[in-house]
Amino acid sequence: MASTQVNPTRMELTKQKKKLATATKGHKLLKDKRDELMRQFLDLVRENMALRLKVEAGIKAANQNFVIARAAMSEETLHTALMAPKQEVYLESSRKNVMSVEIPAFEYKTRTADENDIYSYGFAFTSGDLDDAVKSLADILPDMLRLAETEKACQLMAAEIEKTRRRVNALEHVIIPEAQANIKYISMKLDENERSTQIRLMKVKDMMLEETHHYSEKEAGYAVPVG
Repeated sequence: MASTQVNPTRMELTKQKKKLATATKGHKLLKDKRDELMRQFLDLVRENMALRLKVEAGIKAANQNFVIARAAMSEETLHTALMAPKQEVYLESSRKNVMSVEIPAFEYKTRTADENDIYSYGFAFTSGDLDDAVKSLADILPDMLRLAETEKACQLMAAEIEKTRRRVNALEHVIIPEAQANIKYISMKLDENERSTQIRLMKVKDMMLEETHHYSEKEAGYAVPVG
C-alpha cells in the first residue's frame, strides 16, 4: 500500500525509483551474505561437535589416569608432585574478520619446546599413570583452545545471521513492496493528472473554436448586402 505522505510528483517518482534500485541491490547482497554465513556457520558447527567429542574423550582419559595414579600413590606424594608446575604457557588472543564478523583466534606458546618439561616431578616415586594423565592434558590443550574459538565463533556468527535475516526480511517484505507501491501510486496519479490536463486543453480548444465560429456567424449576419 502506498504511503499517504508521498507527493505524486516526478521528482518523488525518481526518488522512489532510486530507493527501489538501492533496496533491490542491497537485498541481493544481504541474501548472498546470509547464505555464505550459513555455509561457514554449519562448517564451524560440525568442527565444533568433532572437537567437543575429542576434548571430552581426552579429559575423560586424563581423569581416569589421575584416579588410577591416586590409587597407586599416596595423596601426599601426588600433591607434592603436582605442587610446582615446570612448564609455562603463554596465550595470545587476536581477531579475524569473517564476513564482517570479528571472531577470536588463540595462539599459545610454551616457555620451552622440550616435551618433557611438562613433568614437574621425578619419575622415581610417581606412577606411570600420572605421566599419562599429564601427557593427556598437554596433548588436549590445542584442541581445547580451538574448541573455545569455534564455540565463540558460532555464537557470534549466529547473532550476525539473525541480524542479517531480519534486514533481508525488512527489505523483502516492507521496504521494497512499499517503494513499488509508491511508484505505482505516483505513476497512476501522474497519468491521471496528464489525462485531466489533456481533457481541459481539449475543452478549452473546443470552446475557443466554438467562440470563433459564433463570432464569424455574427459578423456575417451584420454584413451589408451590395447591389
